[in-house]
Amino acid sequence: MVKYHKYQHWKKGEVYGVFQDEESQKCLSFFCGNSTTTYYPKRTSPKLLYFMFLILLYCCFILIPHYFTSPSTFSLLYSFGVEDARLLLEADTNPSLCSFVPNGTICCNRSSNRTDICIMKGDVRTDSKTSSVFLYSGTGLSEYVLGPNDNNFVNEVLQHEKIRPYTRKWEPYAMSTVQELGLIVKKGNSGNSHLCDVQHNVTAMFFSTSGYTGNLFHEFNDGIIPLYITAQHLNKQVVFVIVDHHNWWIMKYGDIVSELSDYPVIDFSGDNRTHCFPEAIVGLRIHNDLTVCPSLMKGNKTIRDFRNLLDRAYWPRIRGLIEDEEREAQLNLSNLALSPLPVAAPVEISKEKRDVNKPKLAIISRRGSREILNQDALVKMAEGIGFAVEIVKPVRTSELARIYRVLNASDVLIGVHGAALTHFLFMKPSSVFIQIIPLGTDWASETYFGESSVKFGLKYVGYKILPSESSLYDSYEKDDPVLVDPETVNKKGWEITKEVYLDNQNVRLNLRRFQKQLLRAYYYTIAKKKKGNLRLQSQ
Repeated sequence: MVKYHKYQHWKKGEVYGVFQDEESQKCLSFFCGNSTTTYYPKRTSPKLLYFMFLILLYCCFILIPHYFTSPSTFSLLYSFGVEDARLLLEADTNPSLCSFVPNGTICCNRSSNRTDICIMKGDVRTDSKTSSVFLYSGTGLSEYVLGPNDNNFVNEVLQHEKIRPYTRKWEPYAMSTVQELGLIVKKGNSGNSHLCDVQHNVTAMFFSTSGYTGNLFHEFNDGIIPLYITAQHLNKQVVFVIVDHHNWWIMKYGDIVSELSDYPVIDFSGDNRTHCFPEAIVGLRIHNDLTVCPSLMKGNKTIRDFRNLLDRAYWPRIRGLIEDEEREAQLNLSNLALSPLPVAAPVEISKEKRDVNKPKLAIISRRGSREILNQDALVKMAEGIGFAVEIVKPVRTSELARIYRVLNASDVLIGVHGAALTHFLFMKPSSVFIQIIPLGTDWASETYFGESSVKFGLKYVGYKILPSESSLYDSYEKDDPVLVDPETVNKKGWEITKEVYLDNQNVRLNLRRFQKQLLRAYYYTIAKKKKGNLRLQSQ
């Protein structure tokens, strides 16, 4: 039996149908939970023909963009949300597939538009020299098995799958940077020619850190959150095998990785030893952008559970930073006690104590494009309202624990649309997140950060700038479509969007207009703090 889902995309006039098996659960782009289901009996022949016709239309709809769209354009457009292939926002269309895999077999779920995932069970052995993972059928987990190049015995190939373990499979450019793995089932015989160099007793999980890695949004959206989704149910009893391994990635995300696995990471290409496992998961699951769908998770885990993992990952380091600062402060006080001029120190300390009770506002600062040109004036206005303001200037090499410490203690976050806003994941739920939306970025701003931050539990405000608040206002006529009709400009293609709205646009906020949002955030935060204090007193 087949069921047909219809859902309305957030843009008017676009409705898509999704076919899936009766047993599967679906988490749509903007809704996690049950959807309306209509059942169609098999015995009705006309309806069967009707469904076959719908399937044909569905396949055509999926395939046509691949033939009539430039691969590079399609790839980059989706990266910033300006494309028209909305179906790519779906989660796995059949997550129940491969829920049971017999020993000695491979099951691959290729039903998702975003990612492929294969599961191998039995005698799994790596061979990095040939970019292969072998599964020997019928040999059990003996120490010695026939190797891939051993001609003494016949190793019949029973199954051969190919997979690139990265979560943007529809994007040719991104996937071209990902190493392809061969997953091969062989009918092996016992022998003494191929020793397991390392025998593991837990599951292996293969994934790539290539693609768009290097961009914070993609690092979390395409890698870290899918890693959590795929691995959390294993309770750290998993070995991560990284394809396209980068040392800097391990340095940056090692704290998170250690919360998902009790074992050292394996560099697949850099480690030529034969690693043997009882099971392997190749590829990562993904639900939606910066989102965890509870209906698809064991134990109904949510994006807040992911944030709890970040807490566990970063707080040991943060406590170390705090202890270092306290020791340094005590040392400075000791030195000042011996100094003939100990006048200024108490003033600075008392000022810090007065600021403790002020609502804290963090501003993600950009340079080069989509920069807040009057940021200093914004800071002065926010301080005048009553905020304690901190400027965060993240770069690729920033230590995430330090940024987490600042944002975790902040009540309000402000930033212009861009990958750095992924840091909203470091905020506490019920905090305020104000995204400044430049011209021409409405869809991407709301889809990637607006909607996902609401699911995360933040009080989200999307501040759409006026044309007069854009630096483009000085470069174009006042009635130019660039200013008054950005959607028309975006339809001209990715290169135009990138050149006009992403690379060459800055923001000069109308502070009187923006002040209204700051005041709302301030009074909301004050009321929340008072409510929290009353609750503590009552306890």
